[in-house]
Amino acid sequence: MVSTGLRRPVLAASDLDRTLIYSGKAAKLGLPPGTRLRDSALYEDLVCVEMYDHKPLSHVTRTALASITRLAELGVLVPATTRTRAQYRRISLPGPPVPYAITANGGFLLVDGETDDDWTRQVERELAASSHPFAEVQQYMADTFRPEFTSKLRNAEELFCYAVVDRDALPEGFVAEVSAWAEAHGWRASLQGRKLYVVPVGLRKGAAVAEVARRVGAETVLAAGDSLLDAEMLESATRAVRPAHGELHEVGWQTEGLVVTATAGATGGQEVAQWLLDETLAVLDGAVEAPDGAGAAPGGAAEARHL
Repeated sequence: MVSTGLRRPVLAASDLDRTLIYSGKAAKLGLPPGTRLRDSALYEDLVCVEMYDHKPLSHVTRTALASITRLAELGVLVPATTRTRAQYRRISLPGPPVPYAITANGGFLLVDGETDDDWTRQVERELAASSHPFAEVQQYMADTFRPEFTSKLRNAEELFCYAVVDRDALPEGFVAEVSAWAEAHGWRASLQGRKLYVVPVGLRKGAAVAEVARRVGAETVLAAGDSLLDAEMLESATRAVRPAHGELHEVGWQTEGLVVTATAGATGGQEVAQWLLDETLAVLDGAVEAPDGAGAAPGGAAEARHL
């Protein structure tokens, strides 16, 4: 295990689902439309990193596996996921256990696998001050998400809610309607695959990443993500990368210092992992000097670069 007491000049904070790890459906996003995953060369290159109900659920390519392993060995990898703690613990990331992990979109900070209670209390205070109560949002979703387009409503550790929906059956303007209601109540909505999340505005991955950076003394923060819930984390990073798919890609989202992968799906995830490793090694080798104010939100957007 890499010690949490070590100082580190750089951190590599990354979203997991559809950024580093991929379901079978998400893995083939970069393949030609209509291609069966089992009929592609990609299928033989995938390695399972999560089982659910005794079935493979999430995968990475072999090249991504090697990059993630090296990031973990260097002690710089910080998984930053919207998953609950239980969902996160289903994943078997390669390499040694990571010293820090962020779950529930920043709601929990895991230190050597254990919940940091001080951080949890800090988050609770922030949410109480900035957002309408969880119970109010839960009731709104129960009243609004109809069974003809909703298969499940879920409570994520009483921090936020999400619905599993049939995107093709969603009424026109429904996501915008939910987003407007959420915004008026101190929450925000994010549609990722089949899941529509409603999350408090004060529940932010970027805040948790900043706390980890403070603890380890990191002057350079690298970040990766694909959804609107990742945007603030990417904006506040020194440099960031996103795959050429997902919620951010669909709206052409950009920010200062952002790189976009050349491919989508699991091969895009492979590019993300390699970019994080290359940038980490450059910092550790002294090839990249951290700019003044690294980690602070940049002043404006710039054209995204592509790998």
